[in-house]
Amino acid sequence: MAYVVTEACIKCKYTDCVEVCPVECFHEGANMLAIDPNECIDCGACDPVCPTQAIFPEEEVPAEQQEFIELNKKFSESWPLITEKKDPLPEADDFAEKTGKRSMLQA
Repeated sequence: MAYVVTEACIKCKYTDCVEVCPVECFHEGANMLAIDPNECIDCGACDPVCPTQAIFPEEEVPAEQQEFIELNKKFSESWPLITEKKDPLPEADDFAEKTGKRSMLQA
C-alpha cells in the first residue's frame, strides 16, 4: 500500500514530506503534491511531518477523500518529480486549516 496526499495539501504545498522521503516518489503540481504509488515504499516517514495532515496510508484515506487515491496515481504520471524541500506556497499559512479546497486544485 502507498501513502496518499489529500485535499489538505491544496494551496499549501509544504514539502517537509519530500525532505524525509527515502525514495523519490513525490511529484509537484501547481498547488499540491502527489505520491507515485508505484514508487512509495510505505515507510510512513512523510505522514508525521506534514504540517496540514494531508498524507494518509491508502487504507486510511477518509471516505470523503477517496478520489485522491486515483488522483495521486494520475498526477504522479504527468507532474514533475520533486526531490528537495522548497518553500511552501505564499498563501500556505492562510489555507493550512481550510477545508473544502477540492475545487481549487490546479491539475
